[in-house]
Parts: sequence; C-alpha cells; structure tokens
Amino acid sequence: MNTETVYRVAFLVLLIALLIMRVYFMVKVHRAGERLMPDEQAVQREGGIGFVILRGILFFALLAFLAMYFLGAAWMRAFSLPLPAWLRWIGFALGIVSVAFWTWSQIHLDTQWSAQLQLKQSHRLATTGPYAYVRHPLYSGMIGWAVAVSLLTANWIFIAVCVLSIVGVIVRVPKEEQMMIEAFGDEYKAYRQRTGRFFPKW
Repeated sequence: MNTETVYRVAFLVLLIALLIMRVYFMVKVHRAGERLMPDEQAVQREGGIGFVILRGILFFALLAFLAMYFLGAAWMRAFSLPLPAWLRWIGFALGIVSVAFWTWSQIHLDTQWSAQLQLKQSHRLATTGPYAYVRHPLYSGMIGWAVAVSLLTANWIFIAVCVLSIVGVIVRVPKEEQMMIEAFGDEYKAYRQRTGRFFPKW
C-alpha cells in the first residue's frame, strides 16, 4: 500500500464518520415527524428556488469529486499540492475532532436540527453544550472538516471547495440570525451578545 493510498483510506474514514452522523440525525428528525425538505419560506430565505437548485447541483458535484479522489482518478493528480506528511496527518486529526464536535452540537440540537433555514413549530433556543459558547457550532464543525479534508488530500480542488464552503457559511449566517431574531426577539439578541459566532468569545 503506497503513501497516497494510506491518505485515501484516512480520507474515507473521515467521510464515513461524517455520513454516519448526518444520516443518523436525518433519520431521527424524520422519525420525529419533522420536515427535512425546505418549505416556501425557507426557499425564500435561501435566495429563491434557483439558489436552492444551484446548491443541490454543487452538492452532487462535491460528492463526485470525493468519490473520484478516493478512487484515485488520474486527472485529479494535476491539482496535487506538495504538503509535508505531518501537515496532512494534522488534517486527519482535525477531521476527527471536527466530526466529534459536530456530533456534540447535533446531540444538543437534537430533532430541532434542519439543513434548511427553517424552524420547527415548537422550536426552542438551544443554549446547552457547545451552544452555551458558540451560536453556530454546526458550521464550526463543518468548516473544520472542510479544512481537514483540504490538508489531508493536499489537493487544490478541495482547497477551493473549502473556501467556497466558508464563503457560503459567512453569507448564510446573517440570514439565519435574522430568522432567529424574528422568532425569539430579545432572547436571541441577549444570547448573541454573550456568545461567539463560530468560536467562543474570549
């Protein structure tokens, strides 16, 4: 087994860990009778149906890139970046920590979680676990995982995906926070004052 194959196996570990966690909570939300697909208001918050479709296309394109990297597609080697082995393994460690943190966040959000910009009918403001310190720990875990994959794969394609993911989160968060203010008013404003956006306040 050559070195790049070892990195691809490590990458697969990170990918499977993430998929297991996400599928588990999607099934849990579905069994609780909650909506997984966006409602009309969520579509408008996201920027309209065109933006939702574009996001879906980009998601499937990402899945294709992930599969091609794991299978060792020859054309992807043209985008390789010569990172030292120690940095790539730091990426793997960051990926494990990010999935663990992401899972911890999902546990405290429980069936209130949604991939869309929408709230449940009996939604309550999550302020326990990581939410006691950070308003958007799911995004923190997502960004950490994207950075981890960029380092582990040492590939410009995944660095570009990481940058696009971070930009997407930065654009999305104000919309999400406005939704929370509309739902929780002063309670959310006070919560926003005492917590950090992606990292705890010092």
